[in-house]
Amino acid sequence: MKIIFAGTPEFARVALEALHKAGHEIALVLTQPDRPAGRGMKLQALAVKQLALEHGINVAQPRSLRLDSKYPEEAAAAKLQLEAVRADVMIVAAYGLILPQWVLDTPRLGCLNIHASLLPRWRGAAPIHRAIEAGDSETGITIMQMDAGLDTGDMLLIASLAIEPQDTTPSLHDKLAALGGRLIVQALQEMPLKRVPQPQQGITYANKIDKAESAVNWKLSAPQIERRIRAFSPSPGCSSVMRGELIKLCAAHVVSHSQNNSALRSIHAGEGAISLINSDGVDVLCGEGSVLRITELQRAGGKRLSAAEFLRGFSLQAGDKFESAA
Repeated sequence: MKIIFAGTPEFARVALEALHKAGHEIALVLTQPDRPAGRGMKLQALAVKQLALEHGINVAQPRSLRLDSKYPEEAAAAKLQLEAVRADVMIVAAYGLILPQWVLDTPRLGCLNIHASLLPRWRGAAPIHRAIEAGDSETGITIMQMDAGLDTGDMLLIASLAIEPQDTTPSLHDKLAALGGRLIVQALQEMPLKRVPQPQQGITYANKIDKAESAVNWKLSAPQIERRIRAFSPSPGCSSVMRGELIKLCAAHVVSHSQNNSALRSIHAGEGAISLINSDGVDVLCGEGSVLRITELQRAGGKRLSAAEFLRGFSLQAGDKFESAA
Protein backbone atom coordinates (compact mmCIF):
# COMPACT_ATOMS: atom_id res chain seq x y z
CA MET A 1 0.00 0.00 0.00
CA LYS A 2 0.93 3.62 -0.39
CA ILE A 3 1.26 4.97 3.13
CA ILE A 4 1.59 8.25 4.98
CA PHE A 5 3.16 7.60 8.38
CA ALA A 6 2.74 9.94 11.34
CA GLY A 7 4.82 9.35 14.47
CA THR A 8 7.67 10.77 16.49
CA PRO A 9 9.41 8.68 19.22
CA GLU A 10 11.01 5.22 19.35
CA PHE A 11 7.64 3.45 19.71
CA ALA A 12 6.65 4.82 16.31
CA ARG A 13 10.07 4.18 14.75
CA VAL A 14 9.68 0.44 15.35
CA ALA A 15 6.36 0.45 13.47
CA LEU A 16 7.78 2.48 10.60
CA GLU A 17 10.69 0.04 10.27
CA ALA A 18 8.26 -2.90 10.18
CA LEU A 19 6.16 -1.29 7.46
CA HIS A 20 9.24 -0.49 5.40
CA LYS A 21 10.56 -4.05 5.69
CA ALA A 22 7.14 -5.40 4.68
CA GLY A 23 7.52 -3.61 1.35
CA HIS A 24 4.92 -0.89 1.68
CA GLU A 25 5.57 2.41 -0.06
CA ILE A 26 6.09 5.07 2.60
CA ALA A 27 5.37 8.16 0.54
CA LEU A 28 5.53 10.73 3.36
CA VAL A 29 6.41 10.85 7.04
CA LEU A 30 4.87 13.39 9.39
CA THR A 31 6.78 13.92 12.62
CA GLN A 32 7.13 16.61 15.24
CA PRO A 33 9.75 19.36 14.89
CA ASP A 34 13.32 18.70 16.03
CA ARG A 35 13.93 19.31 19.72
CA PRO A 36 16.91 20.63 21.67
CA ALA A 37 18.92 17.89 23.36
CA GLY A 38 22.36 17.17 24.78
CA ARG A 39 24.74 19.45 26.61
CA GLY A 40 24.65 22.09 23.91
CA MET A 41 20.86 21.85 23.61
CA LYS A 42 21.19 21.73 19.83
CA LEU A 43 18.18 20.77 17.74
CA GLN A 44 18.15 17.03 17.06
CA ALA A 45 15.92 14.85 14.94
CA LEU A 46 13.83 12.36 16.89
CA ALA A 47 13.64 8.62 16.20
CA VAL A 48 11.10 8.55 13.34
CA LYS A 49 12.77 11.36 11.41
CA GLN A 50 16.17 9.72 11.76
CA LEU A 51 14.85 6.47 10.28
CA ALA A 52 12.96 8.25 7.49
CA LEU A 53 16.10 10.12 6.44
CA GLU A 54 18.11 6.87 6.46
CA HIS A 55 15.64 5.41 3.96
CA GLY A 56 15.29 8.56 1.87
CA ILE A 57 11.64 9.10 2.79
CA ASN A 58 10.15 12.58 2.47
CA VAL A 59 9.57 14.22 5.86
CA ALA A 60 7.21 17.03 6.91
CA GLN A 61 7.32 18.61 10.37
CA PRO A 62 4.39 21.02 10.76
CA ARG A 63 3.85 22.45 14.22
CA SER A 64 0.11 22.00 13.76
CA LEU A 65 -2.30 20.42 11.29
CA ARG A 66 -5.21 22.63 12.25
CA LEU A 67 -5.96 25.25 9.63
CA ASP A 68 -7.26 27.62 12.32
CA SER A 69 -4.23 27.23 14.61
CA LYS A 70 -1.30 29.55 15.40
CA TYR A 71 0.46 28.07 12.36
CA PRO A 72 -2.10 28.13 9.52
CA GLU A 73 0.57 28.38 6.82
CA GLU A 74 2.28 25.20 8.02
CA ALA A 75 -1.05 23.37 8.26
CA ALA A 76 -2.02 24.51 4.75
CA ALA A 77 1.32 23.38 3.33
CA ALA A 78 0.90 19.99 5.02
CA LYS A 79 -2.60 19.69 3.56
CA LEU A 80 -1.23 20.16 0.05
CA GLN A 81 1.46 17.53 0.70
CA LEU A 82 -0.98 14.96 2.09
CA GLU A 83 -3.45 15.44 -0.74
CA ALA A 84 -0.71 15.20 -3.39
CA VAL A 85 0.41 11.80 -2.08
CA ARG A 86 -2.98 10.17 -2.77
CA ALA A 87 -2.25 7.62 -0.06
CA ASP A 88 -4.21 4.45 0.52
CA VAL A 89 -3.93 4.81 4.29
CA MET A 90 -2.27 6.86 7.02
CA ILE A 91 -0.66 5.03 9.94
CA VAL A 92 -0.40 6.96 13.20
CA ALA A 93 1.72 5.96 16.20
CA ALA A 94 2.55 8.32 19.07
CA TYR A 95 2.56 11.31 16.75
CA GLY A 96 1.74 13.90 19.39
CA LEU A 97 -0.45 16.24 17.32
CA ILE A 98 -4.24 16.31 17.08
CA LEU A 99 -5.51 15.19 13.67
CA PRO A 100 -8.35 17.41 12.40
CA GLN A 101 -11.15 15.93 10.33
CA TRP A 102 -9.59 16.91 7.01
CA VAL A 103 -6.60 14.67 7.81
CA LEU A 104 -8.82 11.74 8.76
CA ASP A 105 -10.68 12.09 5.47
CA THR A 106 -7.68 12.44 3.16
CA PRO A 107 -6.37 8.84 2.73
CA ARG A 108 -8.58 6.45 0.78
CA LEU A 109 -8.87 4.03 3.74
CA GLY A 110 -8.66 6.68 6.45
CA CYS A 111 -6.20 6.74 9.38
CA LEU A 112 -5.21 3.75 11.50
CA ASN A 113 -3.74 4.21 14.96
CA ILE A 114 -1.38 1.86 16.81
CA HIS A 115 -2.46 2.29 20.43
CA ALA A 116 -0.55 0.71 23.33
CA SER A 117 -3.46 -0.62 25.37
CA LEU A 118 -6.47 -2.91 25.16
CA LEU A 119 -9.07 -0.29 24.37
CA PRO A 120 -11.27 1.11 25.78
CA ARG A 121 -8.99 0.79 28.81
CA TRP A 122 -6.32 3.48 28.94
CA ARG A 123 -7.31 5.86 26.23
CA GLY A 124 -4.99 8.85 26.16
CA ALA A 125 -1.36 9.88 26.42
CA ALA A 126 0.31 7.47 28.87
CA PRO A 127 -1.26 3.99 28.57
CA ILE A 128 1.94 2.07 29.33
CA HIS A 129 2.72 4.00 32.51
CA ARG A 130 -0.85 3.85 33.80
CA ALA A 131 -1.26 0.12 33.17
CA ILE A 132 1.79 -0.64 35.33
CA GLU A 133 0.78 1.88 37.98
CA ALA A 134 -2.70 0.36 38.24
CA GLY A 135 -1.36 -3.18 38.63
CA ASP A 136 -2.95 -4.49 35.44
CA SER A 137 -2.02 -8.09 34.65
CA GLU A 138 -2.11 -7.54 30.91
CA THR A 139 -2.06 -4.88 28.24
CA GLY A 140 -1.62 -5.01 24.48
CA ILE A 141 -1.96 -3.27 21.15
CA THR A 142 -5.16 -2.09 19.52
CA ILE A 143 -5.19 -1.16 15.84
CA MET A 144 -7.95 1.43 15.67
CA GLN A 145 -9.77 3.23 12.86
CA MET A 146 -9.33 6.82 13.94
CA ASP A 147 -12.18 9.26 14.38
CA ALA A 148 -12.36 12.76 15.81
CA GLY A 149 -12.51 11.57 19.44
CA LEU A 150 -9.69 10.76 21.86
CA ASP A 151 -8.93 7.10 21.06
CA THR A 152 -12.63 6.41 20.53
CA GLY A 153 -12.52 4.86 17.05
CA ASP A 154 -13.60 1.38 16.02
CA MET A 155 -11.21 -1.48 16.78
CA LEU A 156 -9.78 -3.47 13.85
CA LEU A 157 -7.23 -5.80 15.43
CA ILE A 158 -6.19 -6.54 19.03
CA ALA A 159 -3.32 -8.50 20.58
CA SER A 160 -2.73 -8.88 24.31
CA LEU A 161 0.52 -9.07 26.27
CA ALA A 162 1.13 -10.07 29.89
CA ILE A 163 2.60 -7.46 32.23
CA GLU A 164 5.34 -9.22 34.18
CA PRO A 165 5.90 -8.38 37.88
CA GLN A 166 9.31 -6.89 37.07
CA ASP A 167 8.21 -4.85 34.04
CA THR A 168 9.09 -1.17 33.98
CA THR A 169 7.80 1.37 31.49
CA PRO A 170 10.92 0.97 29.28
CA SER A 171 10.76 -2.85 29.22
CA LEU A 172 7.02 -2.91 28.53
CA HIS A 173 7.40 -0.12 25.95
CA ASP A 174 9.89 -2.20 23.95
CA LYS A 175 7.68 -5.29 23.98
CA LEU A 176 4.62 -3.29 22.94
CA ALA A 177 6.53 -1.44 20.22
CA ALA A 178 7.59 -4.75 18.67
CA LEU A 179 4.04 -6.10 18.95
CA GLY A 180 2.66 -2.91 17.39
CA GLY A 181 4.99 -3.25 14.41
CA ARG A 182 3.91 -6.84 13.79
CA LEU A 183 0.23 -6.08 14.25
CA ILE A 184 0.07 -3.10 11.87
CA VAL A 185 1.74 -5.16 9.14
CA GLN A 186 -0.82 -7.92 9.76
CA ALA A 187 -3.68 -5.39 9.68
CA LEU A 188 -2.66 -4.08 6.27
CA GLN A 189 -2.28 -7.62 4.93
CA GLU A 190 -5.81 -8.50 6.05
CA MET A 191 -7.57 -5.30 4.96
CA PRO A 192 -10.48 -4.71 4.89
CA LEU A 193 -10.96 -5.68 8.52
CA LYS A 194 -14.22 -5.81 10.43
CA ARG A 195 -14.75 -2.64 12.45
CA VAL A 196 -15.82 -3.32 16.04
CA PRO A 197 -17.13 -0.39 18.11
CA GLN A 198 -15.44 -0.01 21.47
CA PRO A 199 -17.47 -1.16 24.49
CA GLN A 200 -19.01 1.56 26.60
CA GLN A 201 -17.97 -0.29 29.75
CA GLY A 202 -14.43 -0.28 31.11
CA ILE A 203 -13.38 3.10 29.72
CA THR A 204 -10.39 4.61 31.54
CA TYR A 205 -8.10 7.50 30.64
CA ALA A 206 -4.31 7.48 30.83
CA ASN A 207 -3.55 11.06 31.72
CA LYS A 208 -0.12 12.43 30.83
CA ILE A 209 2.42 11.88 33.62
CA ASP A 210 2.93 15.02 35.68
CA LYS A 211 6.29 15.74 37.33
CA ALA A 212 4.44 16.35 40.59
CA GLU A 213 3.55 12.64 40.66
CA SER A 214 7.20 11.74 41.21
CA ALA A 215 7.02 12.69 44.91
CA VAL A 216 6.39 9.55 46.97
CA ASN A 217 3.39 9.49 49.27
CA TRP A 218 4.42 6.99 51.94
CA LYS A 219 0.82 6.70 53.14
CA LEU A 220 0.17 4.58 50.05
CA SER A 221 0.71 0.85 50.42
CA ALA A 222 4.06 -0.69 49.52
CA PRO A 223 2.61 -2.45 46.43
CA GLN A 224 1.23 0.87 45.16
CA ILE A 225 4.53 2.67 45.62
CA GLU A 226 6.49 -0.19 44.05
CA ARG A 227 4.26 -0.07 40.96
CA ARG A 228 4.71 3.69 40.69
CA ILE A 229 8.50 3.30 40.82
CA ARG A 230 8.33 0.89 37.88
CA ALA A 231 5.73 2.95 36.03
CA PHE A 232 7.57 6.27 36.33
CA SER A 233 10.96 4.82 35.40
CA PRO A 234 13.08 6.47 34.14
CA SER A 235 11.18 9.76 33.95
CA PRO A 236 9.96 11.50 36.02
CA GLY A 237 10.97 8.75 38.44
CA CYS A 238 9.94 8.51 42.08
CA SER A 239 11.72 10.63 44.68
CA SER A 240 11.58 11.42 48.37
CA VAL A 241 13.40 13.89 50.62
CA MET A 242 15.78 12.72 53.32
CA ARG A 243 17.50 15.35 55.51
CA GLY A 244 16.78 18.05 52.96
CA GLU A 245 18.15 16.14 49.97
CA LEU A 246 16.03 14.73 47.16
CA ILE A 247 16.71 11.02 46.70
CA LYS A 248 15.48 9.12 43.65
CA LEU A 249 14.16 5.62 44.34
CA CYS A 250 15.09 3.56 41.29
CA ALA A 251 14.12 -0.01 42.21
CA ALA A 252 12.27 -1.69 45.04
CA HIS A 253 10.15 -4.65 46.02
CA VAL A 254 7.58 -5.41 48.69
CA VAL A 255 8.65 -7.41 51.73
CA SER A 256 6.44 -9.18 54.24
CA HIS A 257 6.49 -8.58 57.99
CA SER A 258 7.91 -12.07 58.41
CA GLN A 259 10.95 -10.82 56.46
CA ASN A 260 11.05 -7.62 58.48
CA ASN A 261 10.12 -8.22 62.12
CA SER A 262 11.56 -4.85 63.10
CA ALA A 263 8.79 -3.22 61.11
CA LEU A 264 6.28 -4.44 63.65
CA ARG A 265 8.29 -2.89 66.46
CA SER A 266 8.77 0.38 64.56
CA ILE A 267 5.25 0.87 63.23
CA HIS A 268 4.72 3.78 65.65
CA ALA A 269 7.41 5.70 63.74
CA GLY A 270 4.91 6.19 60.95
CA GLU A 271 4.96 5.97 57.18
CA GLY A 272 8.25 6.91 55.56
CA ALA A 273 10.35 5.71 58.51
CA ILE A 274 13.25 3.33 57.87
CA SER A 275 12.69 0.13 59.80
CA LEU A 276 15.69 -1.93 58.71
CA ILE A 277 18.92 -1.52 56.72
CA ASN A 278 21.08 -4.35 55.43
CA SER A 279 23.06 -5.32 52.34
CA ASP A 280 19.85 -6.19 50.51
CA GLY A 281 18.30 -2.74 50.79
CA VAL A 282 16.59 -0.07 52.84
CA ASP A 283 13.21 -1.06 54.31
CA VAL A 284 10.68 1.74 54.65
CA LEU A 285 7.30 1.66 56.38
CA CYS A 286 4.36 2.41 54.08
CA GLY A 287 0.61 2.67 54.41
CA GLU A 288 -1.52 -0.21 55.69
CA GLY A 289 1.44 -1.43 57.74
CA SER A 290 3.29 -2.60 54.64
CA VAL A 291 7.04 -2.46 53.98
CA LEU A 292 8.96 -1.50 50.85
CA ARG A 293 12.58 -2.57 50.37
CA ILE A 294 14.46 -0.01 48.25
CA THR A 295 17.29 -1.74 46.39
CA GLU A 296 18.58 1.04 44.12
CA LEU A 297 18.84 4.77 44.85
CA GLN A 298 20.27 7.89 43.23
CA ARG A 299 21.35 11.29 44.55
CA ALA A 300 20.77 14.42 42.50
CA GLY A 301 23.47 14.59 39.84
CA GLY A 302 24.79 11.16 40.83
CA LYS A 303 24.64 7.66 39.40
CA ARG A 304 22.04 5.02 40.05
CA LEU A 305 23.55 2.79 42.76
CA SER A 306 22.71 -0.39 44.60
CA ALA A 307 21.62 0.18 48.19
CA ALA A 308 24.96 -1.08 49.49
CA GLU A 309 26.92 1.32 47.26
CA PHE A 310 24.58 4.20 48.06
CA LEU A 311 24.97 3.73 51.81
CA ARG A 312 28.74 4.05 51.56
CA GLY A 313 28.25 7.67 50.54
CA PHE A 314 25.02 8.54 52.32
CA SER A 315 24.55 7.40 55.89
CA LEU A 316 21.13 6.06 56.84
CA GLN A 317 19.94 4.24 59.93
CA ALA A 318 16.77 2.72 61.30
CA GLY A 319 14.46 5.45 62.53
CA ASP A 320 15.44 7.98 59.85
CA LYS A 321 12.38 9.17 58.00
CA PHE A 322 11.67 10.10 54.41
CA GLU A 323 9.33 13.03 53.92
CA SER A 324 5.96 12.17 52.45
CA ALA A 325 4.38 14.01 49.55
CA ALA A 326 1.04 14.18 51.36
